[in-house]
Amino acid sequence: MFLNIPLIEWIGYIGSVVVAISLTMSSIVRLRWLNLAGSAVFSFYGFAIGSLPVGLLNLFIVIVNIYYLISIYSRKDAYKLLSIKGDNAYVRYFLDYYQSEIRNFFPDFDEHAKKRMEEREDPISLITLRNAAVAGIFLGHQQEDEVMVDLDFVIPEYRDMKPGQFLFEKNLHFFRKRGVKRIVSQVKNSKHQNYLKHMGFIEQQGPGQENILIKTIDN
Repeated sequence: MFLNIPLIEWIGYIGSVVVAISLTMSSIVRLRWLNLAGSAVFSFYGFAIGSLPVGLLNLFIVIVNIYYLISIYSRKDAYKLLSIKGDNAYVRYFLDYYQSEIRNFFPDFDEHAKKRMEEREDPISLITLRNAAVAGIFLGHQQEDEVMVDLDFVIPEYRDMKPGQFLFEKNLHFFRKRGVKRIVSQVKNSKHQNYLKHMGFIEQQGPGQENILIKTIDN
């Protein structure tokens, strides 16, 4: 007993909190995993207190989450990388639509971004399609054998690492053809930093003491 509350009730509270948190996830994969964990705990709680409706209902939810997670991880998604012009009308709409979300990961990519995009020398503008739907956008510019990342953004629904793996692992030949040896990204968001490290980027300190991550491309 803790704070005059029996341990079994704490288990029920924990299960409820985890289920509630799962509903705040923008990523469907994280939602499913957290909902699975919360439902499993709450199912145990239901059976422990002798409440079959609570136990069975949450056991059913556990099974449903497992089914959809298996479907997600076994599904063969079709990916496509499209090279576009920086002044593309859709790109402008995309940047406007996800403006606040983009600022969470790229706070320097502000209202002057479009102007900077137009002024980039040797720009690289890519859209990643997942089952014909736009999953993310990559904007950068090449300086000799380096690509400086201006924006690398994936919409919340597709943040399961797969779009990044498609771009930074399966499509490195795109960068090799351009003579690129390094992809450089300045990072000011911890989640984006962890994402890039999963993509093979290595953290270094830039000339201005800022944190940058670099992915070296082997020939």
